[in-house]
Parts: sequence; C-alpha cells; structure tokens
Amino acid sequence: MGQAKPPSASLVDTGLVHAHGLASIVTLLIAATFGIIVSIQLLLPDFGSNVAWLSWGRLRYAHTQGIMFGWLGNAFFAFLYHAVPILTGRPVTSRRLGLWLFGLWNFAVMAPGWVLVLAGVSQPLEWAEFPPIVDVMVVVGLGLAAIQFLPGFFARGLESLYVSSWYILGALVFTLLAYPMGNIVPEVVAGASGAAFSGLWIHDAVGLFVTPLALAIIYFVIPAATGRPIFSHFLSMLGFWLLFFLYPLNGTHHYVFSVIPMAAQMGAITASTLLGLDVLIVVTNLFLSLRGTGFVPRDPALRFVAAGTLFYLIVSMQGAAQAQMAVNQAVHFTDWVIGHSHLAMMGFASFAAAGGLVHAWQRIPWAPYNARAINAAYWLMTAGLVVMVSDLTIAGLLQGQSWQAGAPWVESLEVTRPYWLVRTLSGIPLAAGFLALLWGLTSGPRGAGLREVENGVGVEPVAEVAPRLAIASSTVETS
Repeated sequence: MGQAKPPSASLVDTGLVHAHGLASIVTLLIAATFGIIVSIQLLLPDFGSNVAWLSWGRLRYAHTQGIMFGWLGNAFFAFLYHAVPILTGRPVTSRRLGLWLFGLWNFAVMAPGWVLVLAGVSQPLEWAEFPPIVDVMVVVGLGLAAIQFLPGFFARGLESLYVSSWYILGALVFTLLAYPMGNIVPEVVAGASGAAFSGLWIHDAVGLFVTPLALAIIYFVIPAATGRPIFSHFLSMLGFWLLFFLYPLNGTHHYVFSVIPMAAQMGAITASTLLGLDVLIVVTNLFLSLRGTGFVPRDPALRFVAAGTLFYLIVSMQGAAQAQMAVNQAVHFTDWVIGHSHLAMMGFASFAAAGGLVHAWQRIPWAPYNARAINAAYWLMTAGLVVMVSDLTIAGLLQGQSWQAGAPWVESLEVTRPYWLVRTLSGIPLAAGFLALLWGLTSGPRGAGLREVENGVGVEPVAEVAPRLAIASSTVETS
C-alpha cells in the first residue's frame, strides 16, 4: 500500500498557476526595462528625447503600473490558484472564468494600459496612471477575481479560517472598493479634495492590495515549507485587524504641510505610527515562526519570504518615521522616497511574490524546475536591491541637506549624479535576477521541484494551513 496524492492535488488548476506565473515574470522584465531606461535618462537627459513614447514621464508610468499590475498582479493570481483550493478544500469557481480573468488582466489591462500611457494617454495620479478606460477593466478584473477565489471561504464558514484566508478576503474585497475611489473619484472631484482621495489610494494600493496578498503568501509558505505552525494565531489575527483598520487612514501623510486640513494630516501621522507598531507585532510573529530554519533557509521559497519579511520590517519602520513632520520636511521629494518605494515593492512585495511563485511551482508535477537558477535569482535580486536602496537613501539625505541649506537646485543635482549612476548599475543584478528566476521556472527537469519537496517537508497539506485536508489525507491510501 502506498500513499496517494493529497486530496488538494486534484483541486489545484496547475495550468492557470503556470500561465499567470509566466505572465508575471514576462511583464516584470518589461517593466524593469522601462525602469532602467528611466534611470539612464536621469544621467543622460537627451536620451530618447526625440521619441515621444521614450519620454521620462511616460516610461515612468509604464514602469510603476507594470510592477503593480503586471508582475505582482499576475504573481498573486498564480499563488491564489495554488493556495485557495488548499485553504478551502474545494476548487476555484470556474476554469473558464480563470481563462477570462487571465485574458482580461493581460490583454485588456496590461497591454492596452502600456500602449496608452506610452502614447501619452494617461491620468496624472500617483499609482493610478492608467487612463479611465483601463481603470474600468481593472475593476472588472478585480470583480472576476472576487468571484473566482472568494466563494470557497464562505462555503466553509468563517469560524476556522487560517490567517492567509483572512488576508486574501481582505485584499480582494477592500481593493475592489478602494480602486474606484483612487482612480476615478479624483477625475470628478477637484482640488485638495481630489488630491486627498488620490493620496488615500497611493497607500491603499500598497496597503490593501499588495501588502495583504504578500502577507498571505508569507503566512502560507512558512508553515507549508517548515511543517510547523505559525508561532501565534492570536498575534496573526491582531496584525490582520490592525492593518485593515489603520492603513486606510494613513495615505494623507503624503500631504504633510499641504492645504488638506491639519486634523486629517495628524490623523494620518498617528495612524502611520501605530501601523509601525502593528508591523513589529506581525514581523515578530513571523520571525519566531521561522526559528530553526537558519539565517538563509534551505528551501528557496522560504528563503524568499524570509527576506521579504525582513524587508517588510525595514520599510515599515522607515515609513512610520517618514510620516513624522520633522523627517518628512527633510526627505520629501528626495530620492529617499524612491528608495523607500523600491524597498516596499521590489523588496517586501516582490520577494514574497517570488517565494509564493516558487512554492506553487515546486508542486506542479509537470513543470520544469532549475534549483540552481532560482538560487542565483535570490542572490542577484538581494544584491541589486540592497545596493539600489542604500544608494537612493544616501542620495536622498544629501539632496535634503542641500535644499535645507538653501543651495541652488543645480548643486543638488551635481551632488546626486554619482548616486544616479550607481542606481542604474544596480539594475544590472536585479534584471539578471529576474532573468534567472524565469530560467529557473522554465528550464531543468520536469517535476524536479516536486521531487525536491517530496525529499524535504513532503507534499501533504500542513494541518496549520488546511486542517480539514490534512486530517482527510492521513486516511487516504491506494493500492
């Protein structure tokens, strides 16, 4: 008698995991190319000046939206197709719906969004640069995602949901509500009021879409890759509720010293400080859950999410400090902020997304898997990110010092120029890491990832992630 596949194996649509996974890395490479060109233009302002679609503003829009929707959006969907059936004990709503969602997200959101912003059709809103027609498609896509992934959680009942399930529910529901607020309302509400709505979305995009899904991955991968429970379920849920209570309040800290009422500004500063305490709770819980795995865990997915957890701590403490008026006055509009945003999106979120992608990929029986390339991807991405963020942070401090001293603007540019060169060069290991990740998921023996898992923690559902499936799997045998 031999063990059968766990009951969850037949529930996961590995084809949709594979499709969104490949789409995520392809769009990441395109978005990263836009970012590298933008960084070169800071050094060579005339580069591409005769080609409209190569202008700095258009490429910057294409870069930021490509990272959030193309790379992270697809990577999150790939992970959800793996995790939701395990968490709920039932398949997602419909494979046909999944094909529609894949097509809409990549060919009605990303492709036309990029074409339009590069053609000069956009809206001047931070993290909301895609034009309104694309916004409509995003809302439709988010609605399809809610229909695809959420029913299973309600069918099982809410009393025994694992913490990853709560984060998935929160992300899909709140983003569906927040996206129109930040992308459509500012088009019809003028002045400071419209800016306030836009400011809320700047942080809701990160806090209600990116952060919850990244944390859902981390909370899922740690027990699944270690075979041990999260240190404290109470701390997990405390962190969840504090995140969703506080994050919608802190977007106005982008407008400190502005015409927005001071009460709103102080509320955002207070919420940002409390959110820093929330992150301390979450990260402490996660690091205690990682005890015994080593400083650099052996499992590649666990390694990515562990690094993402560390970056989450750093970027959140940085953000809580940055919201304070004295610090904000010194660093606002400087490259410090650019370093902060890269640490959030390329550090915390992207490392978590890569970890979720690798974890799901390992469990696709027919997928190619190249462990050496994925290991190289981790180190290249880490090196590139650390150099870039450190460089931009120092550049931002020097810029702020120059401005506060009353020096001419041109002098601050000269001070920054060497750091902009390092920033561009740091994109080389980052881009190489992305290519290595793509190579790791498209080369190597088919099923090699699954064999690696079988020789390690095993493929059975972990009781702390999916207790009902784990109980069921222990009784399933086949001749």
